[in-house]
Amino acid sequence: MTKFRKLGRTAAHRMSMFRTMVSQLVKHERIETTVAKAKEIRRLADQMVTLGKEGTLAASRRAAAFVRGDDVLHKLFTELAYRYKDRQGGYTRVLRTRIRVGDAAPMAYIEFIDRENELRESKPPNPQPPERPPLDPWAKSALRRQWAPPKEESESTSGGTK
Repeated sequence: MTKFRKLGRTAAHRMSMFRTMVSQLVKHERIETTVAKAKEIRRLADQMVTLGKEGTLAASRRAAAFVRGDDVLHKLFTELAYRYKDRQGGYTRVLRTRIRVGDAAPMAYIEFIDRENELRESKPPNPQPPERPPLDPWAKSALRRQWAPPKEESESTSGGTK
C-alpha cells in the first residue's frame, strides 16, 4: 500500500486499527476520531467504496481481505455502491468537532455524504461543461491575424540620429 501517517504505532497495529475503523465507518456511517486518523481513514474508505462500485468477484475478494465482517461487506457492495453509483470519488467528509480533554488532541467526525441525518448537507455535483469541438490550428492562426493591428513601418531604423 502507499505511505500512511505513522500515528505512533507499528505497521501491523496501524493496519489493524485502520481495518477496524473503516469497518466501523461502513457499519455506522459516522464515527468520531482524531483528525489525523480521520484523514487516513478517508483514503481507505473511499477505496473500499470504489471496490464496492466495481462489483466484480475480484473486487469483492479484495474488500473482504480488508474489512471485517460479512455484514459490512454486504453493505459495501449493495447499499453504498448503489448510493454512490453516479459520484466519482469524495464519498466521505471530515468535520472537526472539539479538542479532547485528556490530551488536547483535535477530534473530528468522519461520515459518508448523501445519507440521512448527516451533519452538513453535501454540495450538488458540479455540472460538466459542454464538450467543444477541437479547433483547427490553421483557422485559429487566421483569426489571430484578422484581429492583429497592422504593422507600422518606420522610415528610420533603430540607431542614432545624424
